[in-house]
Amino acid sequence: MDEYNRFVDWEKMDVTAQTQDPKELTSTEFQELKQLARQGYWAKNHSLRAKVYHKLINDIPCRTVTPDANVYRDIVVKITGKRNSGSLPLPEFVDNSLVPTYCLNAEGIGAVRKIILCIANQFPDISFCPALPSVTALLLHYSKDEAECFEKVCRILACNDPSKRLIDQTFLAFESSCMTFGDLVNKYCQAAHKLMVAVSEDVLEVYSDWQRWLFGELPMIYIARVFDVFLVEGYKVLYRVALALLKFFHKVRAGQPMESDSIQQDIRSFVRDIAQSVPPERLLEKAFAIRLFSRKEIQLLQMANEKALQQKGITVKQKRQNVHLAVHAENFKSEIVSVKEMRDIWSWIPERFALCQPLLLFTTLEHGCSLSRFYSHSEGHEPTLLLIKTTAKEVCGAYLSTDWSERRRGGNKLSFFGTGECFVFRLQPEVERYEWVIIKHPELAMSVSKPENHATPASSTLSSSGVPSDPSDRLSPFLSARHFNLPSKTASMFMAGSSECIIIGGGDGQALYLDADLNHGRTSHCNTFNNQPLCSESFQISVLEVWGFMDTMNG
Repeated sequence: MDEYNRFVDWEKMDVTAQTQDPKELTSTEFQELKQLARQGYWAKNHSLRAKVYHKLINDIPCRTVTPDANVYRDIVVKITGKRNSGSLPLPEFVDNSLVPTYCLNAEGIGAVRKIILCIANQFPDISFCPALPSVTALLLHYSKDEAECFEKVCRILACNDPSKRLIDQTFLAFESSCMTFGDLVNKYCQAAHKLMVAVSEDVLEVYSDWQRWLFGELPMIYIARVFDVFLVEGYKVLYRVALALLKFFHKVRAGQPMESDSIQQDIRSFVRDIAQSVPPERLLEKAFAIRLFSRKEIQLLQMANEKALQQKGITVKQKRQNVHLAVHAENFKSEIVSVKEMRDIWSWIPERFALCQPLLLFTTLEHGCSLSRFYSHSEGHEPTLLLIKTTAKEVCGAYLSTDWSERRRGGNKLSFFGTGECFVFRLQPEVERYEWVIIKHPELAMSVSKPENHATPASSTLSSSGVPSDPSDRLSPFLSARHFNLPSKTASMFMAGSSECIIIGGGDGQALYLDADLNHGRTSHCNTFNNQPLCSESFQISVLEVWGFMDTMNG
């Protein structure tokens, strides 16, 4: 342990790290390493953790020319001079991030800044990397000297395995990760998301803090446990833990008044003091209990968010457009929903489309009750938002991810298409958003007059033929075959349209049916779920509107 204690203040360090008997790590198999990391096998012995970090980081595939410890020894004096290390300015790309001290002693605290400045010198392509101070400070606890820590961080930054994402190094990557996290919260933490919408003017601004929760606010013993697993399993672990933090924040603080005027500050405070309510083992247990999308699916969603940002010219840091700016009170007018209700809906949609403004495409008050006119005004727009007000004053609707022109693939037959980003919702008499679902039996949906249970949980992804796809290449139903150039069998069935009717598979057993005259509709509700129905089983339509998404930031 002596060789790894140079920068550690042992009075601050977890005492168990000093008292555990030394262990050895002999396994190199991924699955076994994964289990050992999750169980905290090397968490209670400082020296063992240092050796494991060295091995795992040394195994990262890197660029041919990656700065090593010798480079640091050559440049450190030239870069930092004889100035007091505590006063060294940090590069702009860390974005005024916290520089956690964790359990470092005075020498270690100063060394972090020196290492970061030398990294900036060797990586001129890094433009935005707010996690770097935390990662550097953490690894310094488990390094023999500054040069070794420098080399470890450089190897993480220089990883060239396209399937292994580690640390965001550009604003585009960072911002798209925030949007992806927002999408995941919307899917997996709906109660917490509802709270964020209620108390924050800009939900994405709150979620943009997600990496700071991990790399800045989490106490040393927690982030070290997270980093153990991160080095084995990769970036997805970070999403898991951040989601778990948000779930615990909502659980612990539910019903309590806010401690400050900012929900961001409240979450930061909760994470800093998490030891008062949630032990590290419980946090990780919660994180790995979340049935998250696969690594490939998250990567595809991240790519979609990056593409949306690039198309809007958002590649460097700038003021983020929030929901209140997306839905302007001055120029938004609907006969069905208020500005506030539309903003609530906007907070549910995928983050890459929340950058756009609503554009009215079709309304029965102006265009009449014709399904053919509905299609002609809606086609060419993706996604769209359907709003319905019944004669009984009920208000419901659906977010539809796919262009209605896709229905033509089935000729005159009822054609099923869409992705798992589709969902249905109710605003009146009370607000409810229903989880994603797939229409299970297309042949039963042909008879709209006799609704059956067409719903199945989203985990039961079907191929376009209605036959379960091969589990080896199964993808989450939110993925759009057209957007990501995937084979058609990965596209699931959430929407259906013909000249006679529309069917939308909603969620939690909900499905919505509209007749060709757009005057009458029905809902199907699976009795195995406890949610309230979308609206009356049979209803008369008072007003129907279709909204598109207008990109105002790109001309």
